[in-house]
Amino acid sequence: MIRVSVLYPRTEGAGFDMDYYRNSHMPMVLRRVGDACKGAAIDEGLAGGMPGEPAPFVAVAHMMFDSVEAFAAAFTPHAREIMADVANYTAIRPMVQIATVRTLTP
Repeated sequence: MIRVSVLYPRTEGAGFDMDYYRNSHMPMVLRRVGDACKGAAIDEGLAGGMPGEPAPFVAVAHMMFDSVEAFAAAFTPHAREIMADVANYTAIRPMVQIATVRTLTP
């Protein structure tokens, strides 16, 4: 299982329309990638690691896929449409990380 994380770094002077992101952009992304996506969540940044410190990221989206190949097959045909929609909610350039998910047992 892999996790695709799309991170939006807090950027001075750049707005972020969370309502549009949550209610329009992400549902569109999930429709495009279809059943290849095994789960998704959005983090809305609240704070950094120290009291009073702002969150380093305004938002982070996480999507789970069986493999990098499954993600690429689902995302690539729609990449232009998905990336073109970013301008509708922010001027922040998103960062992407793809990671292997390792489950820990307490």
